[in-house]
Amino acid sequence: MHDLVWKNCLNYISERIPTQSFKTWFEPIKPLKTESNVLTIQVPSQFFYEWIEENYVHVIKQAMATELGPDARLEYSVVVKEAEEEGAGTSVPQFSGNNGSVETTKKSFDPAFVDELKADCNLNPTYLFDNYIEGDCNRLARSAGFAVAQKPGVTSFNPLMIYGGVGLGKTHLVQAIGNEIKSKDPSKKIIYVASEKFTNQFIDSLKNNSVQSFISYYREVDILILDDVQFLKDKEKTQEIFFHIFNHLHQAGKQIVMTSDRAPRDLKGLQERLVSRFKWGLTADLQQPSFEMRMAIIQKKVQEDDIQIPDQVLEYIAYTVDTNIRELEGVIVSLIAHASLTKVDVDLELAKKVLKNIVREIDSEVGIDYIQKTVSDYFHVEQDDLKAKTRKKEIVIARQVAMYFSKDYTNHSLKSIGYHFGGRDHSTVIHALQSVDNMIDTDAKFRYSVDELKKKLKMRTA
Repeated sequence: MHDLVWKNCLNYISERIPTQSFKTWFEPIKPLKTESNVLTIQVPSQFFYEWIEENYVHVIKQAMATELGPDARLEYSVVVKEAEEEGAGTSVPQFSGNNGSVETTKKSFDPAFVDELKADCNLNPTYLFDNYIEGDCNRLARSAGFAVAQKPGVTSFNPLMIYGGVGLGKTHLVQAIGNEIKSKDPSKKIIYVASEKFTNQFIDSLKNNSVQSFISYYREVDILILDDVQFLKDKEKTQEIFFHIFNHLHQAGKQIVMTSDRAPRDLKGLQERLVSRFKWGLTADLQQPSFEMRMAIIQKKVQEDDIQIPDQVLEYIAYTVDTNIRELEGVIVSLIAHASLTKVDVDLELAKKVLKNIVREIDSEVGIDYIQKTVSDYFHVEQDDLKAKTRKKEIVIARQVAMYFSKDYTNHSLKSIGYHFGGRDHSTVIHALQSVDNMIDTDAKFRYSVDELKKKLKMRTA
């Protein structure tokens, strides 16, 4: 009788949920018995039980009410297949009831699927704490990461969430955590995976009817490092899977490390219950590196590559590239490659040429050099005078106007703009901006000059 009851229930359910969901979550279920108004079904794992309870219990109850009446009840028997060395399996009943926790032991999974996952989840051995430069912009995150690496799963930093903009070193830091743990205890099972790859693996497991293999593999790790968690946005089923994996690992005292491009409170398209778990441990941000930090990164890079670059060039690069570390390192690599291929010395002119092709500026054809030349020509002063210490009124005005347009037409910071005008500090740039605004409001002739210069600069970008 139970076979017929369940068959009729399946017919009811299959008409109300997507075909793929039905194949994944209902075809593996087996009916065990029917007693009065109670139907007992066998599911292959605790996760299966939890997923059905959270996502499909209402449609199952509706189907059962149709078959067994309004007082129908559902009971579960969770079965785990415990693989033996010969490959045979034995069914071990773990739970029977319609609520409560489920204790499970080993999970059965496809070795080929696991091998595929292992191949996709390697750590980059070059990402280490030794070559991760510490500064004010990353001190908290690095210290927390190092503490986690010494005692994974033991500190209160679980989960550890590292967030920050593109190219600020998030991936380097979290992989350094994994490599440090691996060096101290090679037996630890560590997985580094980007969230997009995690999602694709889940989709593949759905296609191949190996969802349990996917879940089992991730639930058995000691350290899970998930990169760019923001890409789970609007992927409801992947979030569900990760939610259960997260809970299992956290309750088991395993370490979870994540990265994001923004703070948890600013993550959109993620389930609130998932975001709330991200806040359980420590959230640490990475900020844009200071000039001193950028100089240290450049110096370490050229030292590692045993390349001689004049300090003047290094300072120019550090001041000009003030967006992120990845772009900074890219400039150094490009500069070295260009010098090597063209057989020329690395000097300031070469640096300017390379940076022109790499550093992205607003209205990219207009850079500080071009602005200085255009302004100096218009006011009939020498371009070098804009960088000199002279306080002649006509030069001061031209310098302030050039600073004004540098702020409007490029993405350079105030400190970087000041550097390009003879090493002046950011307060001087602020004063220049305010002075130009005041003169535009009070001096019609000066306002006309600024408008004419705007036309010249816009022609460059047209």
